[in-house]
Amino acid sequence: MLSRSYTNLLDLASGNFPVMSRVGRARLPRVMTVPGIVSELDDDQAYSVSSDVPSSIVQDRIIIVANQLPVKAKRRPDNKGWSFSWDEDSLLLQLKDGLPEEMEVIYIGSLRVDVDVNEQDDVSQTLLERFKCVPAFLPPDILAKFYHGFCKQQLWPLFHYMLPFSADHGGRFDRSLWEAYVSANKFFAQKVIEVINPEDDYVWIHDYHLMVLPTFLRRRFNRLRMGFFLHSPFPSSEIYRTLPVREEILKALLNSDLIGFHTFDYARHFLSCCSRMLGLEYQSKRGYIGLEYYGRTVGIKIMPVGIHMGQIESVLHHADKEWRVGELRQQFEGKVVLLGVDDMDIFKGINLKLLAMEQMLKQHPKWQGRAVLVQIVNPARGRGRDIEDIETEIRASCNRINEVFGQPGYEPVVFIDQPVSISDRIAFYTIAECVVVTAVRDGMNLTPYEYVVCRQGISGSESGSDASGPKKSMLVVSEFIGCSPSLSGAIRVNPWNVEATAEAMNEAISMADPEKQLRHEKHYRYVSTHDVAYWSRSFLQDMERTCKDHFRRRCWGIGLSFGFRVVALDPNFRKLNIDTIVSAYERAKNRVILLDYDGTLMPKTSINKTPGLEVLSILNTLCGDSKNVVFIVSGRGRESLSKWFSPCEKLGIAAEHGYFLRWTRDQEWETCGQSTDFGWIQIAEPVTKQYTEATDGSSIEIKESALVWHHQDADPGFGSCQAKELLDHLESVLANEPVAVKSGQYIVEVKPQGVSKGLVAEKILSSIRENGRQSDFVLCVGDDRSDEDMFEGISAMARDALPSTSVFACTVGQKPSKAKYYLDDAGDVVTMLHSLAEASDQSTSPQTDNSP
Repeated sequence: MLSRSYTNLLDLASGNFPVMSRVGRARLPRVMTVPGIVSELDDDQAYSVSSDVPSSIVQDRIIIVANQLPVKAKRRPDNKGWSFSWDEDSLLLQLKDGLPEEMEVIYIGSLRVDVDVNEQDDVSQTLLERFKCVPAFLPPDILAKFYHGFCKQQLWPLFHYMLPFSADHGGRFDRSLWEAYVSANKFFAQKVIEVINPEDDYVWIHDYHLMVLPTFLRRRFNRLRMGFFLHSPFPSSEIYRTLPVREEILKALLNSDLIGFHTFDYARHFLSCCSRMLGLEYQSKRGYIGLEYYGRTVGIKIMPVGIHMGQIESVLHHADKEWRVGELRQQFEGKVVLLGVDDMDIFKGINLKLLAMEQMLKQHPKWQGRAVLVQIVNPARGRGRDIEDIETEIRASCNRINEVFGQPGYEPVVFIDQPVSISDRIAFYTIAECVVVTAVRDGMNLTPYEYVVCRQGISGSESGSDASGPKKSMLVVSEFIGCSPSLSGAIRVNPWNVEATAEAMNEAISMADPEKQLRHEKHYRYVSTHDVAYWSRSFLQDMERTCKDHFRRRCWGIGLSFGFRVVALDPNFRKLNIDTIVSAYERAKNRVILLDYDGTLMPKTSINKTPGLEVLSILNTLCGDSKNVVFIVSGRGRESLSKWFSPCEKLGIAAEHGYFLRWTRDQEWETCGQSTDFGWIQIAEPVTKQYTEATDGSSIEIKESALVWHHQDADPGFGSCQAKELLDHLESVLANEPVAVKSGQYIVEVKPQGVSKGLVAEKILSSIRENGRQSDFVLCVGDDRSDEDMFEGISAMARDALPSTSVFACTVGQKPSKAKYYLDDAGDVVTMLHSLAEASDQSTSPQTDNSP
């Protein structure tokens, strides 16, 4: 079965689109074999997904792709083969609780163990049959460079705000590591392709290890429904911009349909990078944030992940029967326990926490002999000199604090640097008065969530903080971790400020019990309702909503390498065929031709905007045909247009978006606006000048009927912000004036009400009809937003008043448009007009006046 995602193969064969790569080898019969192109089916409309069709009917399978599978593997005791089991601690396994029961889940990822090449096929078969898991066995050389190289030496430090100032911190950018990262992502893509049914499956990709995977999958299946969730922080644009492959990663992520982040800060940083590096602006509609990207709307999801309530409650039930909680209570009897649970990582701020503990004991001697910090450290996931240095520093601090403040039978710091079982960890949570998290940067960190649930305990059990009284807990958390915004009752700290953190720890354990109880209740309500199932269910719903119209759009895959993107357009949108339009032109008796200038007849990149002899000659030939009415419809002023087109005697000109209009060179200008009073300029100009002076790179353009503020040369973020402020300011001061204030691409424009290219196009067509001539051929060509009004206007008029008219609304460039046709560039437009002029040349019609 072939995917209904497609490009137009006829257009592709005729050379209108670049071919991305060679035809690949088919892995499964149902998968299309051309990367980037999937064939069009004739019955596409019959299978199109309507937005009002329930998602459960459309979809029953999801493919979850991550660096590691949620499976534990170990050698059998006889060393013959492997035994496998689910990893109950894996988020990927836990998120299944939020998915529909009938939905099949397939996992793709790597194993944590090395499997001999000779065993890989058997292991793959076993995992697929028993666990619906597809393992990706990366070659050892690629794996080392991919994970320990690019992921851990480049992305992990940078995403946690560590710039590679020296070889000791992050390391210089190594192109070979990036190539290994790309190769690994491509390998994962091949595994997805082996099992995917692109028409029906969702794909959910997880974390920074696989950020370019969306491009490989999108190249293969243009309309695949695909989401991505980043579990690490996303840095500010100032940090991210230092990455040499910054645009490649951004563009790859934008090939997803939905991109998820834990916090608004991370999403805001991502959106800022898209704005500054790719010129994309986001919009919020009905509470959903979306980025318009070549006709596709890429959704931005902000939802912190939660914990698995069932797993923790199950262990709590089990822990009730164990002696561990009682043993710990006996061990720390008469003591106030503060708890830290962290990975051995340079970003967890463990030593800052120890320094804060030391400071608290100095500043508040009452806690000496009473307060104990239990610091559990999980083994490091990465490796390198940084890890060794921080471990040495942590041990030195522990030893120093215990030497200075220790007493017989009392150690102020209990350091546990070995793996701790989940039941042991929950036992420590149960007896701790406060949990302290001082990470200097962390994606989410679920330790506080787990602690709150453990302090609540199980109803009727002995495992809570106080078996007979109300539950209470306290949190001291860094403001730089992802869970911080959702824990409004926690004491938030800047971990770099050791003194303030020490005071926060003192406040947490000194606070009155009623206040602790209120904070605990607030946190428990949130944590228990926003669990991992809630998170995954919400993400899937948003992915369904974002992808609901996929099969109603026509998709083109264009671009090479990481410049690849999919252009999603109306199914009827296609390239203007010159033979077709010439044929219609020759049959027509009364024709109207409306042409934009900048970007249509003249390339936008041209510095000299004066029309060339070829353009003038073509226009004169078209105007010389008695069947034609030809107009230049432009936003430019009438003075420059009159000068440039003075050789064209019969050419009509609509200047300043149609405010001024004349039918031929020798006729007088008409005014099409509702008002001829421009006193409002005296109000608007001083306001606009203030913003120009305050915004470096901006400028004012004053036309006869309009005022335009340009900010394309300003700082993207600041210019956009100032444009919004100026729009609001001008709307306020001009509220009683007969003008419209609008924003466009890098502009804010004030112009008289009732002026647009759409209205002037309708006026021209109406005047011709009133003069007794029924237009049976209308050609309208433009390239920007103002021309969309023209396309919409003539299409509506043709539909209502001129039903038998051949209408050719044509935009310049492949992009979302109200036009039905497109041409690639200004050169194509001139070529098309030249063909029409040649058709007119063959006619012997005498020249007549074009005016109605």
